[in-house]
Amino acid sequence: MTDPLLLALLPNKQFWHLVPLVLVVSLVYGATRHERWPEILDHALRFGVWILGFLAFIFAILLALSWTL
Repeated sequence: MTDPLLLALLPNKQFWHLVPLVLVVSLVYGATRHERWPEILDHALRFGVWILGFLAFIFAILLALSWTL
């Protein structure tokens, strides 16, 4: 039997869109707040890390809940 954590960590086609989507959303959000590229990139990097951290947190909660069911 396969381990659910191992399956969760393997590359999966349904997650391929995650990185480009986070990148685009972060850049657009940063561009709505600032006008200069260094400020846009700085804000986009911080916002992208925040989004990925939030998604990882939600993923961990759902993974833990799936083990208890």
